[in-house]
Amino acid sequence: MTDRTDQTIKALRAEFDELAARVRGFTADDLARRSGASEWDVSQVLSHLGSGSEINLAALDGAVAGTGAPDIDFIRGVWARWDGMSRAERADAYITANDTFVRRLEDLDPQTRQDLRVAFWFPAEPADVTTFAGMRLNEVAHHAWDVKVAFDPAAGLALDTVELVVDRVEGLLGFAGKPAELGGRHVTLAVHLASPERSFGLEIGDAIRITDVPDAPDAVLTAPAEYWLRLIVGRHSAEHTPAAVELTGTSVTLDDLRRVFPGF
Repeated sequence: MTDRTDQTIKALRAEFDELAARVRGFTADDLARRSGASEWDVSQVLSHLGSGSEINLAALDGAVAGTGAPDIDFIRGVWARWDGMSRAERADAYITANDTFVRRLEDLDPQTRQDLRVAFWFPAEPADVTTFAGMRLNEVAHHAWDVKVAFDPAAGLALDTVELVVDRVEGLLGFAGKPAELGGRHVTLAVHLASPERSFGLEIGDAIRITDVPDAPDAVLTAPAEYWLRLIVGRHSAEHTPAAVELTGTSVTLDDLRRVFPGF
């Protein structure tokens, strides 16, 4: 068991415990509120989190048993079942499904945490437990934000989570980013983050990639690290942009970046 694995699983537990405490107090009106995910109400976010935990649990159990990742028929069945639930049923089932998944990770013995490789149900190389849990932590954190921001427009991501996932986003850029939204322009940014501190370059051209800090960037983005993570996945509207976010330069604006990272 590595410290990083342990920290990631503990962060998943903390994310679940905090959101579950909120969910237990939700009324029918709370569950029907529009969430931070523009097309979902709060109950639909909980449905996504709950079904995702069931699918991730099946992948984890398949790795332990040597039977491999769940197939598409299993996944479609999970989605259909959650889609058919009432709002209140989704809230209750969310708590059970996520607690079950986190407990399964917590119960892995040290040797298994070190040696296990988890196959995915989508094209990707099998992941070690740290990577597997980290990918789930990233998704859980953003969707937990979707719920929290429905009640608090100033909500942010938890610092412990940010510290664990801030250096693991490069693979997400190709999926989340739409560089064509710049109309063929090639832009380089210097990015300076706080809490935790990071500095790097962001190149937006035919593709999007992280680089060393450029000597002569077209623009400089200064922001809390949690906002940078939310920016990439489209949780970045002006209403939810902290005052500490600053973009200097004339070749690109925050609205440009919001189009490049439209969310999903």
